[in-house]
Amino acid sequence: MLTQPEFISHRDGRRDFLRAGVSAAALTGAGLLPLAGLAQRAPATTVAAASAPPVLTRRIPSTGEVLPAIGLGTFLTFDVLPGQPRQHLREVMQRFWEAGGRVLDTSPLYGTGEISVGDHAASLGIAEGLFMANKIWSTGEFLADESHASRSLAQSQNRLWRERMDLMQVHSLTNIEFVLPYLKAWKKEGRIRYTGITHYEDAYLPLLAAWIERGQPDFVQVQYSIASRRAEERVLPLAAERGVAVLTNLPFEKARLFALVEGRPVPDFVKEIGVQTWAQYFLKWVISNPVVTCALPSTSNPAHMAENMEALRGPLPDAAMRARMLKHMEGIPGFDKVTQMPWYPGKRYQGLIARNQAALRART
Repeated sequence: MLTQPEFISHRDGRRDFLRAGVSAAALTGAGLLPLAGLAQRAPATTVAAASAPPVLTRRIPSTGEVLPAIGLGTFLTFDVLPGQPRQHLREVMQRFWEAGGRVLDTSPLYGTGEISVGDHAASLGIAEGLFMANKIWSTGEFLADESHASRSLAQSQNRLWRERMDLMQVHSLTNIEFVLPYLKAWKKEGRIRYTGITHYEDAYLPLLAAWIERGQPDFVQVQYSIASRRAEERVLPLAAERGVAVLTNLPFEKARLFALVEGRPVPDFVKEIGVQTWAQYFLKWVISNPVVTCALPSTSNPAHMAENMEALRGPLPDAAMRARMLKHMEGIPGFDKVTQMPWYPGKRYQGLIARNQAALRART
């Protein structure tokens, strides 16, 4: 296991990881970095108490800016129908912040997600301290028209109570031929800080890789979990080679991994690296890959939020431990079918998205 991560170049660590097949030496350099970059966003005392272990962080390759290695996703979980209770989401964000979380990923496509995030971030006084990753899904009135994208950006700024976005991403590669160049123009003009591209399905991995090469974004967001590892074949190595930061979505496979292990104890062998819960198990496996800049689990449950953030501290699994963790999961019946299970088993998120999807099914 890892005990004392060395302070080496993050990019070197990423390359070593790929050359050595997740070597222990590479993983040793994957975890802890100084929090100086975060200090510009928030007082150090809000990142970690003096007695707490340091937060696991990574650097953005293009700038060296430091980010915590676990963030917060908001798809479905932050989409609440107008007028319905949402105080629980404020507590989720508060616990996320107090545990050292800073990277928050949302989208105008996520129903009322942006509104929930913006209102609670403002009331908590943390809006400007968050590293806000947002998205553009735009086609325009005509070919190469910027109007839809500009309106989307302005709407997101208003909803999120932000003058400038940290990261704007081409959502699911939609109209990327024109949207990514506009994002680059916005970055040059100071309207955003970083550009990115995203997708959540393995079928689009070749296209993601092609746009890493062709478009040279600052970030790529890709599906990656202990059950979905195809990003290791091309996208992650290419991101390491090109100096592109990596956000990973679906570390819990939309709660399907938890359904698979329900009633099963966490194996004793991972307790030597401080893993006590399945959330820690799945998250530490993801972020122990040094190519990953930040993993984005999502939840609407404050207790689950606190549990997730426990993975942001302490040792990470080395190559041997990662292999053992994967082998253990492969021994659980149904693991090879996890990605074919229905989303969020046993959970219901009653927001605009769910309401409209139900209405559409009724009509068709």
